[in-house]
Amino acid sequence: MLLEGIETLLVLSKEKTMSRAGSLLYISQSAVSKRIANLEQKLGKKLIVPSGRHIKLTPDAEQLIANIEPTFNELRGLMFDQESLEDHSQIRIDCSETLVAGYLYQAIGQYRKTDRHFTITTNHTPRIVENVKSGRATLGFCAGYIVSNHGLLAFHLCDEPFLIVSQQHLETLPDELITNDLVNPANTYQSAILAKLGINPVMQMDSYAAAAQLALGGTAPALVPLSVVQTLNIAPQYCFDFPQLAALTRPIHICVRANTYRSARVKRLIETIAGAVPKAILSPSP
Repeated sequence: MLLEGIETLLVLSKEKTMSRAGSLLYISQSAVSKRIANLEQKLGKKLIVPSGRHIKLTPDAEQLIANIEPTFNELRGLMFDQESLEDHSQIRIDCSETLVAGYLYQAIGQYRKTDRHFTITTNHTPRIVENVKSGRATLGFCAGYIVSNHGLLAFHLCDEPFLIVSQQHLETLPDELITNDLVNPANTYQSAILAKLGINPVMQMDSYAAAAQLALGGTAPALVPLSVVQTLNIAPQYCFDFPQLAALTRPIHICVRANTYRSARVKRLIETIAGAVPKAILSPSP
């Protein structure tokens, strides 16, 4: 019961609402509330307070999470390592949304004809790495840079190029661009490159598709990865490439726990995902 309460608090701290936490934990909103109440009673401390439609952590809850989350995630990962991934056990693939749309939709359709026991979820890269480390996800398919001390097996598949999408014809680099969220640790490397080029990130989206659509509507040019350009079928006359952008690429990785990689099913799934990445943009692993 104590572990259930801690797990629920950790999920709630990230999702901020009882309903979203319940969805991720596959329990009702009232069950989330009951778990938190039981944990508060056990610890003798108030852990959450209402904040509009969301919840807010108390200082005691923040301190508890800081102290226990790394150990709890490590414990979850160790327990996950003991599970069998053969036969009909469920495999969770946690992916960057753009990679699912750009690369996986056909390959996974074919793969499911031989193995139906998997599910796909989408997240930002830092959360994907965290989920694989803790065992909440079996595999991670990540876009952007991942932290170096993740402790996972990481397979570098390619460095995906960016294009500039613009409604207006461009002869030179624009002085401003719509980008994706540069606070996201997977994307922060872009800030220094754009600054060196003298480009102002005028807006920061949470979606490359949204950035591209704003650019096509004439708001401002947008920095968009090749896979998103292809997924949205953006016409070539709206896509621009410049030599100065050569250093601005998006690394794509598959990450997995070392013990998980021993599974023949997992290896076969990794091969399927890797094979879905177009060979034209593959580059050697560093």
